[in-house]
Amino acid sequence: MVGSAVVQRVARPRADAVRNRERIVATAREMFVEYGADVPLDDIARRAGVGNATLYRHFPDRRELIHTVTLSVLTRTAEQAETALAEEASAFQALRRFVHAAVDERMGAMCPLFSRWIQPGDPEFTEARERLSRAVQDLIEAAQRSGELRPDIGLGDLMVAVSQLARPLPGTACQGVDRFVHRHLELLLDGLSTPRPSELPGFAVTLDDLRGHGEECR
Repeated sequence: MVGSAVVQRVARPRADAVRNRERIVATAREMFVEYGADVPLDDIARRAGVGNATLYRHFPDRRELIHTVTLSVLTRTAEQAETALAEEASAFQALRRFVHAAVDERMGAMCPLFSRWIQPGDPEFTEARERLSRAVQDLIEAAQRSGELRPDIGLGDLMVAVSQLARPLPGTACQGVDRFVHRHLELLLDGLSTPRPSELPGFAVTLDDLRGHGEECR
């Protein structure tokens, strides 16, 4: 009709559909950590408490599910770094809080999925990874400016250490090893704090250094 305003209604997802999607993503993250990226999708649906049709309606294939889980982990981890820096009075305490949160997000276990399942140059993945890098770099620089973090540490040093500690050990004989991870993180943090006990060989590692040598997340 001429002169009349046309109102377009944008359908919002139903609350139960949003809950189902979130439950699938959370469950998939858990099962990728436990069994690897090839875990049957039907098993993920069963543990999430949804039907197979519901899972496939949200995620038509494995690649789409892994893409969403990976973005979720990167985004949540970046948010943890940003929030810690904003809320903690001590920059090193913010770094400590972030390191423990990053392990709980299973960053180490997610790394192998990046190279295998994420397309090179994927814009969403690139944006999420860069946001995480900026957030952690801000944490590192703040802790170094305050004199609490040794100055010969780079972003790559921290992320590799956290990823390695967070990566589950192979084999079923190591069930329950997660309870030791946070203890070992405190040992790592003691080594990062000042005054530094020893000189490190080499140089502070950046993420660009890792990417340039093809060693990221390996």
